[in-house]
Amino acid sequence: MDFELSDEQRALANSVRDFCRAEIVPHAKRWDDSEHFPIELIPKLAELGLMGMQISPEYGGAGMSFSDYVLVIEELARHDGSVCLTVASHNSLCSGHINGFGSEEQKRRYLPDLTSAKKLGAWCLTEPGSGSDAGGARTRAIKKGDRWIINGSKTFITQGSVAGTYVVLASTTPDAKQKGLTAFIVEKGWKGLRVGRHLEKMGLRASDTTEVIFEELEVPDENRIGELDHGFTQTLRILEKGRVGIASMAVGLGRGALEEATIYAKQRAQFGQAIANFQAIQFMLANMSMELEGARLLVRRAAWLQDQGRRTPQESSMAKLWAAQAGRRACMDAVQILGGYGYTREFPVERYLRDVKLCEIGEGTNEVQRMLISRQLFAGA
Repeated sequence: MDFELSDEQRALANSVRDFCRAEIVPHAKRWDDSEHFPIELIPKLAELGLMGMQISPEYGGAGMSFSDYVLVIEELARHDGSVCLTVASHNSLCSGHINGFGSEEQKRRYLPDLTSAKKLGAWCLTEPGSGSDAGGARTRAIKKGDRWIINGSKTFITQGSVAGTYVVLASTTPDAKQKGLTAFIVEKGWKGLRVGRHLEKMGLRASDTTEVIFEELEVPDENRIGELDHGFTQTLRILEKGRVGIASMAVGLGRGALEEATIYAKQRAQFGQAIANFQAIQFMLANMSMELEGARLLVRRAAWLQDQGRRTPQESSMAKLWAAQAGRRACMDAVQILGGYGYTREFPVERYLRDVKLCEIGEGTNEVQRMLISRQLFAGA
């Protein structure tokens, strides 16, 4: 097995790091404090090729591998979780769904605007009464002639108020529960689509998160993605990759906390010496580094398997669960190392801690990941 990054991958990571330091780091605190979605940054991200990373150049994308993608996500998260989440959700959810399961006509119609970031994408699955239980979805799509009428609401929708293109999961055969879901492409400005309340979050405050509401929304059948009632099967494939992306985000946030804590420990003097000389601090940093490196290996293995065209239901869940926990522990310990300063907004570690918690919740909670891992174990027994 080759654990080395290629020269091209190193150059990619370096270019994203330089971009972050120039365009994101000087503004990240202000964006977080004011809950400002940095729409002004989106064209620059697109120019760097980060808004269509895994999309074929035929549709305006960068044609990167999944392994390339997780490198970018980690680097973005190390500097700002909110920007990272915007890029990750745009790429893996909305664009990823259309790219993976849309018709050729749908790809040519929608992907170029998404890869160029002329339009941002949103993916609408979660509902107020059905988080992990997709079978409890109450958003309905009823066929009338050559159109579908959608009624219902979604919540926790990333890019909910700023998106131009939405992929909406709705129940087309309610008795079949999750096996009766179908995906539709919906455009901003269509009558019957409106944005609900903006959700004020603990972390990732510069990421746009809202409710999205459908009231007698008419969608032409040509905007149905794939076969009828195949939306849940598509969703499972989307989440397999999405969980690896969230795992990489957790690694990046934990890495940022580790690096900030290491710098602080070298500079902070107590009892006549740098606190980096204290074994208690050294052991905390060592544990942070060890757990994050293990998480990174799980992430990159799952990404490599995806690049080989293989399914990764267990590997994705393992990577997300371990990385989310390792990232949260690293951020928590970084705050502890910085002491009182870590508890203030003067240093970024408190923001990393608030941001990383989402990685233990989004795209399947820690408890759901354990359930999925055990299910795979029993299936193979």
